Amino acid sequence: MDDKGYVIQLHAADNVMIALRDLGAGQRVAGLDTKLVSGVQRGHKIAVEHIKSGQNVIRYGQIIGQAKSDIALGEHVHTHNLGMGAHQQDYAHATANRPLEPITEGRSFRGFKRADGKVGTRNYIGILTSVNCSGSVARFIAEAAEKDGLLNAFPNVDGIVPIVHGTGCGMSGKDEGYATLFRTLAGYAQHPNFGGILLIGLGCEVMQVSDLVGGRPIRADGALRYMTIQNEGGTRRTIERGLEELRGIAELANGAERSLQPISEITVGMQCGGSDGYSGITANPALGYASDLLVRSGGTTILSETSEIYGAEHLLTRRAETEDVGRKLIERILWWEDYTARNAGEMDNNPSPGNKRGGLTTILEKSLGAVAKGGTAPLTDVYLFGQIIDKKGFVFMDSPGFDPCSVTGQVASGANLIVFTTGRGSVSGYQPTPCIKLATNSEMFARMADDMDLNCGDIVTNGVSIEAKGQELFEILIRVASGEKTKSEELGFGGVEFVPWQIGAVM
Repeated sequence: MDDKGYVIQLHAADNVMIALRDLGAGQRVAGLDTKLVSGVQRGHKIAVEHIKSGQNVIRYGQIIGQAKSDIALGEHVHTHNLGMGAHQQDYAHATANRPLEPITEGRSFRGFKRADGKVGTRNYIGILTSVNCSGSVARFIAEAAEKDGLLNAFPNVDGIVPIVHGTGCGMSGKDEGYATLFRTLAGYAQHPNFGGILLIGLGCEVMQVSDLVGGRPIRADGALRYMTIQNEGGTRRTIERGLEELRGIAELANGAERSLQPISEITVGMQCGGSDGYSGITANPALGYASDLLVRSGGTTILSETSEIYGAEHLLTRRAETEDVGRKLIERILWWEDYTARNAGEMDNNPSPGNKRGGLTTILEKSLGAVAKGGTAPLTDVYLFGQIIDKKGFVFMDSPGFDPCSVTGQVASGANLIVFTTGRGSVSGYQPTPCIKLATNSEMFARMADDMDLNCGDIVTNGVSIEAKGQELFEILIRVASGEKTKSEELGFGGVEFVPWQIGAVM
């Protein structure tokens, strides 16, 4: 960083630097032998050398695209002169999978130990729907339970969460879209943050309740009841029966109490949304440091958003524990290239307009910043969307970059905490899993303090180290896992953020 804190060059090989405050045309900054050609907003890039048309533009020591025209020293580098050319990488599978030194001090948190051995950070009751057609009835039951004060007698239950969505019918019953939805619903039904589940269908949908239940105990504690509206005789009778079943489920769930559990039972889903030019400098690296701390303590962290690691996947394949794990990740990348092509999309459909206003230009640049959330731990395995995570350590779960959808998959896979970094100011929450929000810059944190749990902008404004901020976040993880409420929980988020990934034709 220069002595006035105006700019930062992130890697010695970079041919751009990042503005840390709004800069005016003609202004001089340290590291440049010329005045700025034009004004540059904070978070945006400035050329530190003459870059010829077609030449690679380098940030983080990595290629983020190619110059579309000659770029002068001191010129603003963005969408008008930077594009994404051919994307080719050397994956070098499993060549940099250095194990991290374990932390053996035995930290713990206060969680809910379940009958199947998993540990929850919350103790909700879920009303899970198999199809959109049963969504309103699920909400009617939750509203009736609140009106009747049903939970007043069950102080250990955190609340009732209706899990409603827009699919479950008008779809194939045997393709990858069906399998993805099935995994998602089954994952929520078994989630350790639920002390019990009431499953409701309409009766005639493609995603049959009987198939989800399948004659097998979905929950080892037996705290699952199910019904269909058609079999019950309509809306009113289903609500009446639903309230009866909720009382029985609540009695079971209320028996759960918080107890000391090893932090190795924490599974964190890591997300970034509304990213900006600061994301890869502050919040994402801080989250990466906290991720490494949790992995070193025996816990699990999940990186996702496959379309937003595109261009940085070679950094992950190098960290794969085995070549097979690295190839599993590339299989998902190839699937995405086909998926976007057959739907008339393209992998460089990112960054979003908000990302671009924050200084991000290409998907390569955005992905390199996003991957920083994953720290430095070896990549243990790669999972499908909503597939139950059965290994400890740092893992990857395939998902879209659309945040509510990606988090839905991570929760279905078993995440009992979510950490969400944002530069533009995302607002959301993901019941039954608490969401911790990290601001990438101090200006947005001050503007949206009611929604943000931690400011990482002081890494730039006050010189706080990434290591210190990561340690601060690690302590917040433990407190939230033990019951401390996040800002999104206090605001009541979580009612509309369940978004299963719809793949395939809607018929």
